[in-house]
Amino acid sequence: MTREIHNRIAMFRADAGMTRRELAEAVGVNPQTIGFLERGDYKPSLELALSMAEVFGVSVELLFSFEPFPSLSQALQKGRE
Repeated sequence: MTREIHNRIAMFRADAGMTRRELAEAVGVNPQTIGFLERGDYKPSLELALSMAEVFGVSVELLFSFEPFPSLSQALQKGRE
C-alpha cells in the first residue's frame, strides 16, 4: 500500500528565506530532490525528513503528513473562531 505524503517544505523554506539549493546543501541532497519533494514527486527517507525538520526547528509532523494540510487562510480563519 502506497500512501501520498503531503508536505509544507516550500512554505517553511520561504519563511526561512532559503533557496532550494541552500536547503539541499543543509540536508546533503541535490537541489532537484528538494523540488521533487515540494511537488510530491518523491517521498523522503526518514533520515531526510528528520534532517529537514531539524533545519527548520520543527517536528516532522509539522512538515509532513498523510493528510492534506489546511490552506493558510483556512488555518487563520479557524484560529479566529
